[in-house]
Amino acid sequence: MAEPALKIVEETQQGRWRRVCDRLRAELGEEVYTSWFQSLELMEVTAGRARLSVPTRFLRSWITEHFGRHLVQALATEFPGVVDAAVELRSSARAALAPAKSFAASTPKSGGAPRAAGSPGPRETPRPTFAHRPADGAAALGSPLDRRMTFSTFVVGQPNQLAFAAARKVADAEPGAPAPFNPLYVHASVGMGKTHMLQAIAHAASEVGRRVVYLTAERFMYGFVQALKAHTAIAFKEKLRAIDLLVIDDVQFLQGRTMEAEFCHTLNALIDSGKQIVIAADRPAAELESLEERVRSRLLGGLSVTIGAPTETVRMKILEIRVAQARREHSAPDVPRDVLAHVARLLATNGRDLEGAANRLAAHSALAGQPLTLAQAEAAIADLVRTAEPKRVKIEDIQKTVAMQYSVSRADLMSARRNAAVVKPRQIAMFLAKELTLRSLPEIGRRFGGRDHTTVLHAVRKIGELAKPAGPLCEEIERLRRLILE
Repeated sequence: MAEPALKIVEETQQGRWRRVCDRLRAELGEEVYTSWFQSLELMEVTAGRARLSVPTRFLRSWITEHFGRHLVQALATEFPGVVDAAVELRSSARAALAPAKSFAASTPKSGGAPRAAGSPGPRETPRPTFAHRPADGAAALGSPLDRRMTFSTFVVGQPNQLAFAAARKVADAEPGAPAPFNPLYVHASVGMGKTHMLQAIAHAASEVGRRVVYLTAERFMYGFVQALKAHTAIAFKEKLRAIDLLVIDDVQFLQGRTMEAEFCHTLNALIDSGKQIVIAADRPAAELESLEERVRSRLLGGLSVTIGAPTETVRMKILEIRVAQARREHSAPDVPRDVLAHVARLLATNGRDLEGAANRLAAHSALAGQPLTLAQAEAAIADLVRTAEPKRVKIEDIQKTVAMQYSVSRADLMSARRNAAVVKPRQIAMFLAKELTLRSLPEIGRRFGGRDHTTVLHAVRKIGELAKPAGPLCEEIERLRRLILE
């Protein structure tokens, strides 16, 4: 007879667990859910205690520390009487490898997490896999893969055709064959399918026998820091450089000189030995201002491809696929094609909004018990309809505009000169950089001649006071804002 830890959960419990997952997705958002809960599985619920499992210690620790209260509350809605939950580490044999970490409903911590998302695939109770060969120990380095994110579920159209072709060529290369594009650099704004494409590459390459590691930038940094603490940094590097294909997502989040140096050494070692590298970010490599020039130069040395916003035809295909999947899950009536076409025209931002729209359309149709009308569909997705995204502002643009307005040069703004004719525009440029970009104070300081973050903070506070309504700089700052954002 199977041990209690390996008991198969009853079908009714599995249905409840799917509703718990839907609740977590709605409460925490698709990005947080995809990053941290996608591999979480329910084992059993007994005596007011739920037992769950995840594939890695890192996921177990993060969920326990940051989402304990959310998880217990969501479980309690579908499993009355649940007041505690334990997250265990599972192996391929589904045996408990370590003592469970548990938490009760009073767990104080909760919160968000870094994003790692792309164009999502079919919705089902997932069990992510690792596209690695365990023989060399590299599997422990990687982030979990979503088995739904494959090339077969990736919708191809004009905006992503070149990127898709390059991705397939990289993924289909035979073990030991020369790297076709090295590195392959994929960039696109949020929700365009970068993560889906990278995970599809990892899945396909592992299927032909290549040793693959898929990492987010956050996971790369975490692994390296843990290796330093455990005095196993050399082993960490050796394992990472013994693979055939390294896939790194969201490289724009890479921070710290030590981390950048290690990342650059890893790139050089793998490229020099003929190993393939695939990297994704939310902007072109030349605009990764947080990275050193030598790292950006290395990224620019390969093939750079972009994924554009999906056309209406692509959006329609994505909606049809996602709605069909959601309908099966919700047992909902069919959504009329003219309603889907209307939604595809309205949601012109990204694939993630289409995923949310598909779920809502299916859910509303199931609740109504009949196909939706156009008016009902518009009401269901009202908050997803957005205006066009604002212009992405670069610090260089701010410096050029401010320098031109005050008759100084960009070199003056980054120099050590302290005369009033330079200090004032420099402080204004720092203030606008903090206001109009997502750059941190240290990053802004570095872009202004390597200044300390306290210098930037002083400038931001000083100009902020002077730029208040009726302040002496109010009109000047407003005019500069308009020039920069035009």
